[in-house]
Amino acid sequence: MIVYLNGQFVAKDEARISPDDRGFLFADGVYEVIRSYDGRLFRTREHLERLVRSLRETGIEASVAGKVPVIAEDLIRRNKLEQGGALVYVQITRGAAPRKHAFPDAGTPCTIYAAASSFAAPEEEQKDGVRIILVPDIRWARCDIKTVALVPNVLASQRAKENAAREAVFVRDGVVTEGTHTNFCAVFDGTLVTHPKTNHILAGITRDAVLELCGELGIPVLEAPVFEADLTRAQEILLVGTTVEVTPVVEVDSWQVGDGVPGPITRKLQRAFLEMVTG
Repeated sequence: MIVYLNGQFVAKDEARISPDDRGFLFADGVYEVIRSYDGRLFRTREHLERLVRSLRETGIEASVAGKVPVIAEDLIRRNKLEQGGALVYVQITRGAAPRKHAFPDAGTPCTIYAAASSFAAPEEEQKDGVRIILVPDIRWARCDIKTVALVPNVLASQRAKENAAREAVFVRDGVVTEGTHTNFCAVFDGTLVTHPKTNHILAGITRDAVLELCGELGIPVLEAPVFEADLTRAQEILLVGTTVEVTPVVEVDSWQVGDGVPGPITRKLQRAFLEMVTG
């Protein structure tokens, strides 16, 4: 595999970062994951805008993000990923400097790392649906920044794995926020409801695409809190995100969603999303 590191394309096993890198020491960095379909990056502009926002919110030099689209396309080509699905991972940290909590001296170069790998959509899960568990949202109050500090997500994902669930979904003060790497939607009386864009969720690129598709399909949308206490009334529940696309949820903890099979709104959105990414 060929990766990008600080201006060079190198074999992955030759890539090296400094032990003083602040991403390694403090998780002082941000990242993006972009999906590629047959060599075409999906919504590059939106991903770039979110990356720039994360950089600005953390005080990391944002201009370096301008290199990302060319780097991503080059990685797809160099790794021969023009056919089928792929993921491009991009991480930017505040760079290497002596270990102090305050920012390093002005002019310290960022560390920019990117890699591309093949990826296949979870077709069976999209067809049959998945099980999720609910977990307390113990994350910090700036979940809108796509930071590499993901230990709460890691712990929740491990808990899901240990409980034979596909995803762990966070609940904060009785409100369902999002999954460890997905956005969460529920259907009540024909209306798709999802948590509004606040500091408690990451503004998902696929989430925005799905809401656009709802408008085109005439599916009512409400961006409002989804209360855990109301979940058992949902006719449908779905996860949306770069790696899950549109995936139905058929079981939450120990109870069944609706009649236990993916519902009609989820199916409509799956078909429409497939047309969007392949059209």
